[in-house]
This record gives sequence, structure tokens and C-alpha cells, in this order.
Amino acid sequence: MFILQKQSMSLGSFETGSRRELLFSPLYLRNIVMDVPLLVTLLAVNGLGLVVLYSAVGSNATLLLRQGVRCLIALTAFLFVAQIPPRILRLWTPRIFFFGLVLLVLVILIGDVGQGAQRWLDLGIVSFQPSELLKLAVPMMIAWFMHERRLPPTFTELLVLILIIIIPALLIARQPDLGTAILVVAAGGLTILLSGVSVRVITVLGLLGLGSMLPLWQFMREYQRVRVLTFLNPESDPLGAGYNIIQSKIALGSGGLFGKGWLNGTQAHLEFLPERSTDFIFAVIGEEFGLLGLLLLLALYLVLVGRGLFIAAQARDTFTRLLAGAVSLTFFFYVFVNAGMVCGLLPIVGVPLPLVSAGGTSMVTLMVGFGMLVAIQGNRIILVR
Repeated sequence: MFILQKQSMSLGSFETGSRRELLFSPLYLRNIVMDVPLLVTLLAVNGLGLVVLYSAVGSNATLLLRQGVRCLIALTAFLFVAQIPPRILRLWTPRIFFFGLVLLVLVILIGDVGQGAQRWLDLGIVSFQPSELLKLAVPMMIAWFMHERRLPPTFTELLVLILIIIIPALLIARQPDLGTAILVVAAGGLTILLSGVSVRVITVLGLLGLGSMLPLWQFMREYQRVRVLTFLNPESDPLGAGYNIIQSKIALGSGGLFGKGWLNGTQAHLEFLPERSTDFIFAVIGEEFGLLGLLLLLALYLVLVGRGLFIAAQARDTFTRLLAGAVSLTFFFYVFVNAGMVCGLLPIVGVPLPLVSAGGTSMVTLMVGFGMLVAIQGNRIILVR
């Protein structure tokens, strides 16, 4: 009863000299509310990722330490965002979205070029990819737009939502970074689906998507077209464009049920497997830990997705419900694309394995998304109490 009475006060209101009121204030409760199942599973995936990465980089302690620092930074970001009330996230969403668009324009104008793409902004101390920010900003913006509107969206509202997705996606594809552009479109599209659009609208959008394939093919770069053709027939160029996927399949198949053992993967250690610490680290897991190791990782991923959907189902308003659902399903989409790419079921689009592949910007973005889930769940617990 005392806590319910205190909820009518603002989050920052405290009476000095009263330790009891400090202990029972919503702000103090927020600082100790944590979704334990989500946190434990995240730490388990990160720990497994460091173990696999140590083998993938050839037992290089320096590279492993660098990734460990990135994990700590991502965990710090996770804990920080987990304490932000969802109403504050909602108020800041338009600013975050338009700030992300400005950064994408800056990348085109003054961004660093690496591996034939202009995707990074150099801050002197660290370089980062602004496109990663839009993976969260786009679903946040859609959830913000629909927060005070009736669901499902009307035709006019649907056009606005499509613009929110298309504008950043085109800027990212311009870098070029087709993989991230696809992920941004998927994040926004899943948020729209969660808003309750009808089957007829979904069918129309799907047909429009199929109809855009031919114009998209004309605008794709040559190496992107080669990736699609290689996906259809990898053996057509086994030492060239098809080399990556062929070596990935060999690594997965040679692992069998139990794998060759940690640090014993020949495809990775003899450097047959390309990008083994980033895009193709899923194949390293399959070779060294076998099918059982892959199933363990996928089970941990399903726990994260399931917990996120549970939080979405329990959310108390449109913004938090759409945001939590979008973060969860988008994470599942990342896993699906990377695993499908490595197994040869999807074209290679350069999508890292979430929370496992080497890299800082992607990991921080993902952990921030899970921090939002904890914030949404923590806010619901405080209101119930």
C-alpha cells in the first residue's frame, strides 16, 4: 500500500532525511530491478562467444582481450539503458532517429572507406558504424508514431511508416551495405506486422516486394549480383566467389555430432575458412563443437527471443509493446540470416552472428536493445507493486 501511494510522486521526488522513503521510492526500486533470466542467458551467450572466438582467432590473446573490452562496454550500455524509464525512451525517440539520419549523411560525406565501402565515422579514439544505430532507431520511431494512434495503422499512416523505413535503408545501401539495409528494413517491417496490419495488406506489400526485385537487380553492384548467383550455384566458381560457402559447408559437415574439440578445427586453424571470427564463426562452432554445440547456442538464442516476446506480451502500452516485440523478432531475424547464410540456405550478405562474432558496434547495439527490454519489464514490475 505504501508503494502504491508513492507512485503518485514524481520519480525524482525524495524527502531528505528519510531513509525509509528512499528505499521505497520507484527510482530506487528501478535501480535494483533486473530481469535475471535475460541477464544470465546474455552472459552465457557472451561467454560462449569468447570461448569460440579464442579458437577462431588462432589463440590470439590480444584479439580476445580486445573483444572482452567490447563485451564490457556493451554490458555497461545494457545496464545503463535498463535504468531508463520507457517514457523517457519514447520522448527521445524522434531525436535519436533524426540524429541517426544525420550521421548516415555524414558517413556519405566524410566517412572512412574500408574494404571498398564507406560505412564508418572516425571519432579519433574509435570508429563506429552509424547504420547500427538505425537498427534500433527505426522500430523505436515506428512504435513512437503509433503510440497514440489506433491499431492497425490506416493507409496514410502505413505510407508514413514505410517512409520511416525506406529513407535510412536507402542511405545505408548507398554506402554500400546491403546486409545492414536488409536488417533495417526487416526491423521496421516486423514492427509494422506487430501493429496488426491485415493479411490483405501483408499480401500487397509482399507482391510489391517481389515486383521490386527486377529494378533492385539493376541497381545492385556487380559483387552483390555475384553473391546472389553464387548462392544459386556455388560450385560454378569453387575457387572464387563460391569459395566461402563451400569451405563453410565443409567445416559444418566435418564437425559431425560432437565436433572435433575446442582448438582442433582444421578449417579455421589452417585458414581455409574465411572471415572465421566474424561472419562465418557459426561454422567454427559447428566444426569444433558439432551439432550439439550449435543446438546449445540456438537454444540460448530461443530463450532470449522467448523472454523478449514474453516481456512484449506483458507490456502496458503500445510503444513498449511494439518496441519489445520488434527487438525480440529482429534479433531472431539476425540469427536466422547468419545461420542460413553459413549453411548455404541464404545468399551471403555480411551479417555477423549476434553476440558471438567479433566486433563492437553491433554488440553494443544488440545489448542496448536488450537493455530496453529490461527497462520495459522493470517499469511493469514497479507499476504492479
